[in-house]
Amino acid sequence: QVQLLESGGGLVQAGGSLRLSCTASGSIFSISVMNWYRQTPGNQRELVAQITSGGTTYYTDGVKGRFTISRENAQNTVYLQMNSLQPEDTAVYICNARRWTANYWGQGTQVTVSS
Repeated sequence: QVQLLESGGGLVQAGGSLRLSCTASGSIFSISVMNWYRQTPGNQRELVAQITSGGTTYYTDGVKGRFTISRENAQNTVYLQMNSLQPEDTAVYICNARRWTANYWGQGTQVTVSS
């Protein structure tokens, strides 16, 4: 019903910036919440940032002040602006969307931060 496609990952040096995008297609109406998660090998997925249809945002403590989540283009695209990147931010970043009772996941985009 909803397909999510992430882009914007890559290799960046510590202190640099990167902007991730997640575009939703299909039945995109009534998406209430969009999230960015990240996952490293051997670890559970961690919620990094969240934005609701009403504009309320949430950030995990480790990224507060460095990352900014936003929704644009009739709420079918979510962005994650990542500044002051650190090596510990290295992970696969995964977009998630909630539509009523459904939950959708993208394939993820790799972010690698070098020292």
